[in-house]
Order: sequence, then structure tokens, then C-alpha cells
Amino acid sequence: MSENTSPTWLLSGFGDEIDDDPAVQIAVLQALGANHIEVRSAWGTNIVDLSDEQLSRLKELLAEKDMKVSAIASPIGKVDVSLPAEHEVERLHRAVNAAKVLEAQYIRIFSFYYGEDIEVESIRDAVMERMTALARVAENAGVVLLHENEKDIYGDTPDRVLDIIETVDSPALKVAWDAANFVQVGVKPFDEGYGKLRPHLEYLQVKDALFSNGHVTPAGEGDGDLLRTVEALKADGYTGFASLEPHLAGAHGLGGFSGPTAFGIAARAFAKVTSEAGVQTA
Repeated sequence: MSENTSPTWLLSGFGDEIDDDPAVQIAVLQALGANHIEVRSAWGTNIVDLSDEQLSRLKELLAEKDMKVSAIASPIGKVDVSLPAEHEVERLHRAVNAAKVLEAQYIRIFSFYYGEDIEVESIRDAVMERMTALARVAENAGVVLLHENEKDIYGDTPDRVLDIIETVDSPALKVAWDAANFVQVGVKPFDEGYGKLRPHLEYLQVKDALFSNGHVTPAGEGDGDLLRTVEALKADGYTGFASLEPHLAGAHGLGGFSGPTAFGIAARAFAKVTSEAGVQTA
């Protein structure tokens, strides 16, 4: 790719960081130039708990506004590893159903929490067993799981993320890159993770954070090396999704919140990064 070529990435965002009402989520995202939405919850209900009627209603609402779904932001794997493997396999089937209804290829997942008094190495086998089972479900369903490097799960560092990907060894398990989460566990995202994980990097989640206190910031205003990462992805020919997950007004176990105003701040900050890197979004 020549330096004068500006690739176009698909802009998306976590709608429930804007508002509980998906109509408001869609309106704000479209006002910011996005034609995709990442669905974590609607009407205050998590995606894996939506009824068939609610899923149909959401599908109709998205179709009316010509809005597509970039990913199902499921909570799969955001539980303690001591739970039976079947617990998350069953929930993944519900996430797969949502993906089919909303015509999404990707489902975001995690690699399990563990107790404070437990050594992370001791849960490796249990994590791999569960991640392999989840990947088999995805393979059979024709969807792709995106592992997010959430802090305090097994796969919260580049080495352990790579361990999961290489051990499970499934075409249905790829990497969702979250620079802020790496910063929050003391990792320099680009220097310590990009080279290892780029071959498996399928999806970009956009937020930044500070090493000093772990606070989340708009893209390019923290220590997450967003500009260097975007420049490298451009050079590598990446043309996938960039999904805004600002977390600027608060975070909790199953996600975060920003509100329309802060979400707009986050979108404009990322636009500044992509403009500097010579990347267009649509």
C-alpha cells in the first residue's frame, strides 16, 4: 500500500455506553459517522438475556435506520473459572442466536476471572478447556470469537493472550485489541504486545488509559500508543472495525458508560488519531 493511500476502517461503538434505548444509541452513532453498532445491551438488558421478541424488535429498529452490527459484545468468560464449563457454553449459544438474528460475524468473549489468592498459572488448564469448548461452538455456528484482554482475567497480558490463541488453535478464535486494558495491567501495548498479537488481531476496541492511575482517557490522550498502533495497522493493511468503548463516565463489571456528550468527545479524539495516521472511517 502506498503512503498516499488512505484505507477506510469501519467505525462502530458500544451503543449502551450512550443510552439504554437502542434508538438513541443508533442516532448518536450515526451522527458521529458510524454505520455499525456493537451490541452489549438494549433497553437495559444484556444481549444474552434479550427475549426473542426483543431481538426481533432490535433487528427491525436497526434495519429501519440501515444500521449494521459489528459484533455481539457478550459477557461470555467474564465469570470465575471455577464455574462449570457448560455454564458459559450454554450462554454462548444464546449469544450465537443473537449474532444470527442481528447478522453479526463476531462475538466478543473473555478468558475467565480467578480468586485473588489463586496463582494465575494454576488455572491455565481450566481456561484452555473452556476456551476450546467455546471455540468449537463458534466453529460449528460459523461465527468468530474475539478475545478481549480484560484486566484480571487469564488473558490480560500479551503472552497469555497468545498462549490462548496458539493453544486453542481455532480459526474461530481471534484477538480484539484493547490498549487501555493493557495499560491497566502495566503493559506497554505497542512495544510489548503488537508484534506478538498482530497475526491474530481481528478487531480494534478504542479506548486509552494512563499508567499513573489506570484512568481511562479518550484515544491518544493516555499511554496506550493509539497513534503508533493505528499507523502500524494501516501499514499492515488492516481494514476492519474500530469500535469506540470510551468508559469516560464510569465502568462496572459488565461494561461501562459514557453518555452522548462524552461519547462524542471520544469519537472526536479517535478521529484526530486516524486523521494524523491517514486513516478514514465510515
